[in-house]
Amino acid sequence: MSTESLKREHWQWENAIAGAAAGFATVAVMHPLDVVRTRFQVNDGRVSHLPSYKNTAHAIFTITRTEGLRGLYAGFLPGVLGSTISWGLYFFFYDKAKQRYARSREEKLSPGLHLASAAEAGALVCLCTNPVWLVKTRLQLQTPLHQTRPYSGLYDAFRTIMREEGFSALYRGIVPGLFLVSHGAIQFTAYEELRKTIVDFKSKRSEIQNQNPDQLLNSVDYAVLGATSKVAAILLTYPFQVIRSRLQQRPGGNGIPRYMDSWHVVKETARFESVRGFYKGITPNLLKNVPASSITFIVYENVIKLLKLARKND
Repeated sequence: MSTESLKREHWQWENAIAGAAAGFATVAVMHPLDVVRTRFQVNDGRVSHLPSYKNTAHAIFTITRTEGLRGLYAGFLPGVLGSTISWGLYFFFYDKAKQRYARSREEKLSPGLHLASAAEAGALVCLCTNPVWLVKTRLQLQTPLHQTRPYSGLYDAFRTIMREEGFSALYRGIVPGLFLVSHGAIQFTAYEELRKTIVDFKSKRSEIQNQNPDQLLNSVDYAVLGATSKVAAILLTYPFQVIRSRLQQRPGGNGIPRYMDSWHVVKETARFESVRGFYKGITPNLLKNVPASSITFIVYENVIKLLKLARKND
Protein backbone atom coordinates (compact mmCIF):
# COMPACT_ATOMS: atom_id res chain seq x y z
CA MET A 1 0.00 0.00 0.00
CA SER A 2 1.40 3.43 -0.95
CA THR A 3 2.13 6.21 1.54
CA GLU A 4 -0.62 8.29 -0.03
CA SER A 5 -3.15 5.49 0.41
CA LEU A 6 -2.15 5.06 4.06
CA LYS A 7 -2.56 8.78 4.68
CA ARG A 8 -5.99 8.74 3.01
CA GLU A 9 -7.15 5.75 5.06
CA HIS A 10 -5.84 7.36 8.26
CA TRP A 11 -7.71 10.57 7.43
CA GLN A 12 -10.97 8.69 6.91
CA TRP A 13 -10.72 7.19 10.39
CA GLU A 14 -9.92 10.60 11.84
CA ASN A 15 -13.19 11.87 10.35
CA ALA A 16 -15.07 8.92 11.85
CA ILE A 17 -13.56 9.49 15.33
CA ALA A 18 -14.26 13.22 15.23
CA GLY A 19 -17.83 12.62 14.08
CA ALA A 20 -18.48 10.08 16.83
CA ALA A 21 -17.14 12.44 19.52
CA ALA A 22 -19.29 15.26 18.16
CA GLY A 23 -22.40 13.08 18.14
CA PHE A 24 -21.94 11.97 21.76
CA ALA A 25 -21.43 15.53 23.02
CA THR A 26 -24.57 16.68 21.20
CA VAL A 27 -26.88 13.99 22.60
CA ALA A 28 -25.62 14.31 26.17
CA VAL A 29 -26.49 18.01 26.31
CA MET A 30 -29.72 18.12 24.30
CA HIS A 31 -31.58 14.87 25.01
CA PRO A 32 -34.43 16.28 27.17
CA LEU A 33 -35.52 18.52 24.28
CA ASP A 34 -35.49 15.46 22.03
CA VAL A 35 -37.93 13.69 24.37
CA VAL A 36 -40.24 16.73 24.34
CA ARG A 37 -40.07 17.01 20.55
CA THR A 38 -40.96 13.34 20.03
CA ARG A 39 -43.97 13.57 22.35
CA PHE A 40 -45.26 16.66 20.58
CA GLN A 41 -44.76 15.04 17.17
CA VAL A 42 -46.93 11.99 17.85
CA ASN A 43 -49.67 13.71 19.84
CA ASP A 44 -52.51 14.19 17.36
CA GLY A 45 -55.03 14.97 20.13
CA ARG A 46 -57.01 11.79 19.47
CA VAL A 47 -55.36 9.32 21.87
CA SER A 48 -55.52 9.03 25.66
CA HIS A 49 -52.16 7.39 26.44
CA LEU A 50 -50.11 10.47 25.51
CA PRO A 51 -49.94 13.47 27.86
CA SER A 52 -50.75 16.94 26.49
CA TYR A 53 -48.40 19.86 26.99
CA LYS A 54 -49.04 23.57 26.41
CA ASN A 55 -45.53 24.41 25.23
CA THR A 56 -41.91 23.31 25.53
CA ALA A 57 -41.34 24.82 29.01
CA HIS A 58 -44.57 23.25 30.32
CA ALA A 59 -43.55 19.88 28.86
CA ILE A 60 -40.13 19.91 30.56
CA PHE A 61 -41.67 21.00 33.88
CA THR A 62 -44.42 18.36 33.71
CA ILE A 63 -42.08 15.51 32.75
CA THR A 64 -39.67 16.51 35.52
CA ARG A 65 -42.50 16.62 38.09
CA THR A 66 -44.28 13.39 37.08
CA GLU A 67 -41.43 11.22 35.75
CA GLY A 68 -38.27 12.79 37.13
CA LEU A 69 -34.86 12.80 35.49
CA ARG A 70 -35.55 9.34 34.13
CA GLY A 71 -38.40 10.73 32.03
CA LEU A 72 -36.29 13.58 30.66
CA TYR A 73 -33.61 11.09 29.64
CA ALA A 74 -35.92 8.33 28.37
CA GLY A 75 -34.27 6.64 25.41
CA PHE A 76 -30.89 8.16 26.25
CA LEU A 77 -28.85 4.98 25.65
CA PRO A 78 -30.19 4.31 22.12
CA GLY A 79 -29.97 8.07 21.52
CA VAL A 80 -26.26 8.09 22.37
CA LEU A 81 -25.66 4.86 20.49
CA GLY A 82 -27.58 5.98 17.40
CA SER A 83 -26.11 9.46 17.28
CA THR A 84 -22.54 8.33 17.88
CA ILE A 85 -22.80 5.64 15.21
CA SER A 86 -24.67 7.96 12.83
CA TRP A 87 -22.26 10.87 13.04
CA GLY A 88 -19.23 8.60 12.92
CA LEU A 89 -20.50 6.73 9.85
CA TYR A 90 -21.84 9.90 8.25
CA PHE A 91 -18.56 11.80 8.34
CA PHE A 92 -16.71 8.65 7.25
CA PHE A 93 -19.01 7.88 4.28
CA TYR A 94 -19.30 11.57 3.36
CA ASP A 95 -15.55 12.12 3.25
CA LYS A 96 -15.01 8.87 1.36
CA ALA A 97 -17.60 9.87 -1.25
CA LYS A 98 -15.99 13.30 -1.68
CA GLN A 99 -12.58 11.69 -2.17
CA ARG A 100 -14.02 9.35 -4.81
CA TYR A 101 -15.59 12.23 -6.73
CA ALA A 102 -12.41 14.33 -6.40
CA ARG A 103 -10.10 11.71 -7.92
CA SER A 104 -11.03 12.61 -11.49
CA ARG A 105 -11.23 16.39 -10.88
CA GLU A 106 -8.50 18.92 -10.26
CA GLU A 107 -10.81 21.80 -9.28
CA LYS A 108 -12.93 22.06 -6.12
CA LEU A 109 -16.04 19.89 -5.93
CA SER A 110 -19.23 21.56 -7.12
CA PRO A 111 -22.29 22.03 -4.85
CA GLY A 112 -23.97 19.20 -6.78
CA LEU A 113 -21.21 16.76 -5.90
CA HIS A 114 -21.27 17.86 -2.25
CA LEU A 115 -25.02 17.14 -2.35
CA ALA A 116 -24.49 13.70 -3.92
CA SER A 117 -21.82 12.84 -1.33
CA ALA A 118 -24.07 13.85 1.55
CA ALA A 119 -27.08 11.97 0.13
CA GLU A 120 -25.05 8.80 -0.37
CA ALA A 121 -23.69 8.95 3.19
CA GLY A 122 -27.14 9.67 4.64
CA ALA A 123 -28.81 6.72 2.90
CA LEU A 124 -26.16 4.28 4.15
CA VAL A 125 -26.41 5.62 7.70
CA CYS A 126 -30.23 5.42 7.63
CA LEU A 127 -30.17 1.75 6.68
CA CYS A 128 -27.67 0.99 9.46
CA THR A 129 -29.39 2.88 12.29
CA ASN A 130 -33.19 2.79 11.77
CA PRO A 131 -33.73 0.01 14.38
CA VAL A 132 -31.90 2.07 17.01
CA TRP A 133 -33.98 5.19 16.28
CA LEU A 134 -37.19 3.17 16.44
CA VAL A 135 -36.32 1.86 19.92
CA LYS A 136 -35.33 5.37 21.05
CA THR A 137 -38.68 6.76 19.90
CA ARG A 138 -40.64 4.06 21.72
CA LEU A 139 -38.70 4.49 24.95
CA GLN A 140 -39.26 8.25 24.82
CA LEU A 141 -43.02 7.75 24.42
CA GLN A 142 -43.36 5.51 27.48
CA THR A 143 -45.33 7.47 30.09
CA PRO A 144 -47.35 6.63 33.24
CA LEU A 145 -50.45 6.72 30.99
CA HIS A 146 -49.23 3.78 28.87
CA GLN A 147 -51.49 0.74 29.00
CA THR A 148 -49.00 -1.85 27.69
CA ARG A 149 -46.07 -3.33 29.61
CA PRO A 150 -43.21 -0.86 29.28
CA TYR A 151 -39.83 -1.85 27.88
CA SER A 152 -37.27 -2.10 30.68
CA GLY A 153 -34.44 -0.90 28.46
CA LEU A 154 -32.68 -1.12 25.12
CA TYR A 155 -32.18 -4.88 25.07
CA ASP A 156 -35.71 -5.64 26.32
CA ALA A 157 -37.15 -3.33 23.65
CA PHE A 158 -35.31 -5.11 20.83
CA ARG A 159 -36.23 -8.54 22.19
CA THR A 160 -39.92 -7.64 22.67
CA ILE A 161 -40.24 -6.05 19.23
CA MET A 162 -38.67 -9.07 17.56
CA ARG A 163 -40.94 -11.45 19.49
CA GLU A 164 -44.23 -9.53 19.14
CA GLU A 165 -43.85 -7.80 15.76
CA GLY A 166 -41.05 -9.48 13.88
CA PHE A 167 -37.83 -8.19 12.29
CA SER A 168 -39.64 -5.96 9.78
CA ALA A 169 -41.00 -3.82 12.63
CA LEU A 170 -37.47 -2.57 13.31
CA TYR A 171 -37.61 -0.85 9.92
CA ARG A 172 -40.90 0.99 10.41
CA GLY A 173 -40.37 4.58 9.34
CA ILE A 174 -37.56 3.71 6.93
CA VAL A 175 -39.29 5.46 3.99
CA PRO A 176 -39.53 8.92 5.60
CA GLY A 177 -36.12 8.15 7.10
CA LEU A 178 -34.66 7.83 3.61
CA PHE A 179 -36.40 11.05 2.56
CA LEU A 180 -34.73 12.65 5.58
CA VAL A 181 -31.42 11.95 3.86
CA SER A 182 -32.13 15.26 2.15
CA HIS A 183 -31.79 16.90 5.58
CA GLY A 184 -28.14 15.96 5.88
CA ALA A 185 -27.56 16.73 2.22
CA ILE A 186 -29.02 20.23 2.59
CA GLN A 187 -27.18 20.86 5.85
CA PHE A 188 -23.76 19.68 4.66
CA THR A 189 -24.05 21.42 1.30
CA ALA A 190 -25.03 24.68 3.02
CA TYR A 191 -22.20 24.20 5.54
CA GLU A 192 -19.57 23.53 2.87
CA GLU A 193 -20.64 26.45 0.69
CA LEU A 194 -20.90 28.91 3.61
CA ARG A 195 -17.53 27.67 4.91
CA LYS A 196 -15.89 28.34 1.53
CA THR A 197 -17.45 31.81 1.44
CA ILE A 198 -16.15 32.70 4.91
CA VAL A 199 -12.69 31.26 4.16
CA ASP A 200 -12.50 33.26 0.90
CA PHE A 201 -13.64 36.43 2.69
CA LYS A 202 -11.12 36.03 5.52
CA SER A 203 -8.35 35.08 3.07
CA LYS A 204 -8.79 38.37 1.22
CA ARG A 205 -8.58 40.32 4.49
CA SER A 206 -5.65 38.31 5.84
CA GLU A 207 -2.16 39.74 5.48
CA ILE A 208 -0.71 36.20 5.24
CA GLN A 209 -0.96 34.72 1.75
CA ASN A 210 -2.06 31.10 1.16
CA GLN A 211 -2.94 30.64 4.84
CA ASN A 212 -4.35 27.26 5.91
CA PRO A 213 -8.20 27.44 6.12
CA ASP A 214 -8.03 25.71 9.53
CA GLN A 215 -6.11 28.72 10.86
CA LEU A 216 -8.59 31.21 9.42
CA LEU A 217 -11.69 29.80 11.12
CA ASN A 218 -12.38 29.72 14.86
CA SER A 219 -15.03 28.13 17.09
CA VAL A 220 -17.41 31.08 16.64
CA ASP A 221 -17.27 30.62 12.87
CA TYR A 222 -18.00 26.90 13.23
CA ALA A 223 -20.92 27.63 15.58
CA VAL A 224 -22.49 30.11 13.13
CA LEU A 225 -21.93 27.77 10.18
CA GLY A 226 -23.47 24.82 12.03
CA ALA A 227 -26.51 26.78 13.23
CA THR A 228 -27.27 28.47 9.90
CA SER A 229 -27.01 25.29 7.86
CA LYS A 230 -29.17 23.43 10.41
CA VAL A 231 -32.05 25.93 10.32
CA ALA A 232 -32.26 25.67 6.54
CA ALA A 233 -32.36 21.87 6.68
CA ILE A 234 -34.96 21.72 9.48
CA LEU A 235 -37.46 24.04 7.82
CA LEU A 236 -37.38 22.05 4.59
CA THR A 237 -37.47 18.50 5.99
CA TYR A 238 -39.31 18.61 9.32
CA PRO A 239 -42.59 16.99 8.10
CA PHE A 240 -40.68 13.79 7.35
CA GLN A 241 -39.58 13.66 11.00
CA VAL A 242 -43.20 13.86 12.16
CA ILE A 243 -44.23 11.09 9.75
CA ARG A 244 -41.40 8.84 10.92
CA SER A 245 -42.13 9.36 14.62
CA ARG A 246 -45.82 8.55 14.14
CA LEU A 247 -45.00 5.40 12.22
CA GLN A 248 -42.55 4.21 14.88
CA GLN A 249 -45.04 4.31 17.77
CA ARG A 250 -45.67 1.07 19.60
CA PRO A 251 -48.87 -0.74 18.52
CA GLY A 252 -51.80 -0.75 20.94
CA GLY A 253 -52.89 -3.67 23.09
CA ASN A 254 -54.54 -5.27 20.06
CA GLY A 255 -51.19 -5.35 18.22
CA ILE A 256 -52.44 -3.09 15.40
CA PRO A 257 -50.26 -0.05 14.57
CA ARG A 258 -51.96 3.34 14.72
CA TYR A 259 -50.65 4.16 11.24
CA MET A 260 -50.10 1.53 8.56
CA ASP A 261 -47.70 3.39 6.27
CA SER A 262 -46.37 6.84 5.38
CA TRP A 263 -49.29 7.72 3.11
CA HIS A 264 -51.72 6.84 5.91
CA VAL A 265 -49.90 9.26 8.23
CA VAL A 266 -50.02 12.01 5.60
CA LYS A 267 -53.76 11.56 4.98
CA GLU A 268 -54.75 11.38 8.65
CA THR A 269 -52.52 14.29 9.68
CA ALA A 270 -53.74 16.53 6.85
CA ARG A 271 -57.37 15.59 7.55
CA PHE A 272 -57.41 16.23 11.30
CA GLU A 273 -54.56 18.69 11.87
CA SER A 274 -53.87 20.40 8.51
CA VAL A 275 -50.38 21.72 7.72
CA ARG A 276 -49.80 22.62 11.36
CA GLY A 277 -49.74 18.93 12.26
CA PHE A 278 -46.66 18.37 10.13
CA TYR A 279 -44.73 20.94 12.18
CA LYS A 280 -45.70 19.79 15.69
CA GLY A 281 -42.72 19.94 18.01
CA ILE A 282 -40.67 22.22 15.78
CA THR A 283 -39.94 24.65 18.64
CA PRO A 284 -38.11 22.11 20.86
CA ASN A 285 -36.59 20.74 17.66
CA LEU A 286 -35.05 24.12 16.82
CA LEU A 287 -34.00 24.67 20.44
CA LYS A 288 -32.34 21.26 20.41
CA ASN A 289 -30.80 21.11 16.96
CA VAL A 290 -29.59 24.65 16.24
CA PRO A 291 -27.27 24.83 19.27
CA ALA A 292 -26.63 21.09 18.93
CA SER A 293 -25.41 21.57 15.38
CA SER A 294 -23.11 24.35 16.57
CA ILE A 295 -21.72 22.07 19.29
CA THR A 296 -21.32 19.21 16.82
CA PHE A 297 -19.31 21.18 14.29
CA ILE A 298 -17.21 22.96 16.94
CA VAL A 299 -16.26 19.57 18.42
CA TYR A 300 -15.79 17.96 15.00
CA GLU A 301 -13.55 20.66 13.54
CA ASN A 302 -11.46 20.97 16.71
CA VAL A 303 -11.02 17.20 17.09
CA ILE A 304 -9.87 17.11 13.45
CA LYS A 305 -7.30 19.81 14.26
CA LEU A 306 -6.05 17.85 17.27
CA LEU A 307 -5.78 14.62 15.28
CA LYS A 308 -3.88 16.42 12.51
CA LEU A 309 -1.50 17.87 15.10
CA ALA A 310 -1.01 14.46 16.73
CA ARG A 311 -0.29 12.89 13.33
CA LYS A 312 2.33 15.55 12.55
CA ASN A 313 4.05 14.86 15.87
CA ASP A 314 4.20 11.08 15.23
